Amino acid sequence: MKNIVVILSLLFSVTSFAEQIPFPKGPERQVTPGSLCNAPDQRRYPEQIAYCERHVDTRLKNTIIDTYDRQFGYRIGTMKRGAFKIDHLIPLCAGGSNDVTNLWPQHESVYKITDPLEPELCDKMSLGKLKQSDAVRLILQAKLNLEKAPEILAYIRSL
Repeated sequence: MKNIVVILSLLFSVTSFAEQIPFPKGPERQVTPGSLCNAPDQRRYPEQIAYCERHVDTRLKNTIIDTYDRQFGYRIGTMKRGAFKIDHLIPLCAGGSNDVTNLWPQHESVYKITDPLEPELCDKMSLGKLKQSDAVRLILQAKLNLEKAPEILAYIRSL
């Protein structure tokens, strides 16, 4: 009987560990709802959207990782730092800001799926084929539903 309890205990702890995800598959919307550039360095595209130059210092990156670990139970801080980037939920090229509300720690397994969307979106915006509001809606849909990213990419390429 004692052996069964030990085996069940081990099985439960392995299952619990396996169920814990060490990094987010998408942004935690409570702290990363997304935000647009409100202090532009320039305006871009036919729509003249605000564009902010990239500026996210190391201290802010570390704060974002710490926030995600503390508030949501991730273990990003214990993982290989090179496996993450601090992602702009709304890309800069689509008018996103450098504000903490637009930044989250994105694992390489996630950005391999979503990164191909960004240049396509912004290219279509520069050609006047996609409005900023539609670009933001599409990128958020893809980053919040990774399984939809290939379909969204195909749609953007068809524009």
